Amino acid sequence: MELSILKRVRKPTLNISRAERQKLWLTPFLKSYLVIFVSYMVMYLVRKNFNIAQNDMISDYGMSLTQLGTIGLGFSITYGVGKTALNYWSGGKNSKNILPLGLLLSGFCILGMGLVMGPSAGQFYIMTALYAASGFFQSGGGSNSVVTITNWTPRNRRGLGVGFWNISHNAGGALAAAVAMFGADYFFGGDVRGMFIFPAVIAIIIGFIGFFMGNDSPEAYGLGTVEDIFDEPISDEDNAVIEEKLTKLQIFKKYVLFNKVIWILCFANVFLYIVRSGIDQWSTVYAHQILGFTKDVANSGFTMFEIGALVGTCLWGLLSDLFNGRRGAVSCFALLGIVFTLGFYQHANTIFMYKASLFALGFLVFAPQLLIGVAAIGFVPKQGLAAADGVKGTFAYLIGDSFAKIGLGYIAEGNPFFGLEGWAGTFAAIDSAAIACCVLMAIVAIFEEIKIRKLAKQAAPLSC
Repeated sequence: MELSILKRVRKPTLNISRAERQKLWLTPFLKSYLVIFVSYMVMYLVRKNFNIAQNDMISDYGMSLTQLGTIGLGFSITYGVGKTALNYWSGGKNSKNILPLGLLLSGFCILGMGLVMGPSAGQFYIMTALYAASGFFQSGGGSNSVVTITNWTPRNRRGLGVGFWNISHNAGGALAAAVAMFGADYFFGGDVRGMFIFPAVIAIIIGFIGFFMGNDSPEAYGLGTVEDIFDEPISDEDNAVIEEKLTKLQIFKKYVLFNKVIWILCFANVFLYIVRSGIDQWSTVYAHQILGFTKDVANSGFTMFEIGALVGTCLWGLLSDLFNGRRGAVSCFALLGIVFTLGFYQHANTIFMYKASLFALGFLVFAPQLLIGVAAIGFVPKQGLAAADGVKGTFAYLIGDSFAKIGLGYIAEGNPFFGLEGWAGTFAAIDSAAIACCVLMAIVAIFEEIKIRKLAKQAAPLSC
């Protein structure tokens, strides 16, 4: 039996002019957009708090890097599985309400982690299970946000809509350290459990509120489809889906499973997540244990990475638009910059160098992070967006993010990677992943170039 909050509402189109419907569109759109933006931002408060708490979990409970990596691995596996399973299941449901529901359930899991935290093996296993469950509940957030934005925005505003929404997880990541430490210091006397309980309470409250604002489509308000509201043609892929009356399974097979560009993007995403999560997961530990900075400085570097990512998210999408949608080529430029900047981060000997390199890495990493997703949108119909994004995310988390969390930790503890041991091997693995991602995005750039030139030829007669 389907929950009532997940049922889509589709009202008959109001008998008013298109201009009047355009005026009525803005307010419900902003409410719906606010829900997915804030919900996704808060999801990061109950995801990145674990990264912030790691040094305290080591000192207070004697946890090893492998144990911390295992807890993170549980999240990666369930998040990765959920990216396909949950997003396939959510097709045809209220995409906007998937976010507050996932946030609510995730909040209860993180609350449980804070309450059961301790040094025993039993507590470790319970924490791993709860963090894994949280990962599954969060896995539908990103894809259903993109679906909601696509349902609400015309094509010429969609890039801006997705790009600005993408800031939400950068903002959440940047706030995660401050929120977690504030909760621990002011409500729990500095106890690391407060880093979990306080953000969890915020997530539960925001989740409840989110159910009562906005909806997943203008059709829920009798305004018609966004294509009808803004008088724009339906895409060829969407037309094919309508004309052939394809089922959800048929769309998945035709436009996801047998789409070579989507598969290239999937593997590019794997390597990207080794880079992103490798920096994200271990920056605070590396800075404190190897570079010798205090825990506060180490945590501030984590925040600088997220701030750099936030700035990058704002600019990379615009830059790729200025290059006429060449997402792959722009991604390659940023990935080469990542390889160069990693050397400064690895050998940082001042606080400024540490923070500046992490800011730059955040700025550069979120070029392909954003543009891989935007590139995928260009090769699938609207009805296949959630599934395509889900498969891409499944590969990223099951392989890339999992390797970053446990594989890189394993290398850092002294196990060699191509003859390099410890953190030198870890950085070599991250460099290799960035180069591999660059090669794959160069292939995507070729497919994009073919499509861009084809569209330009089609448009040329119309402009005559």
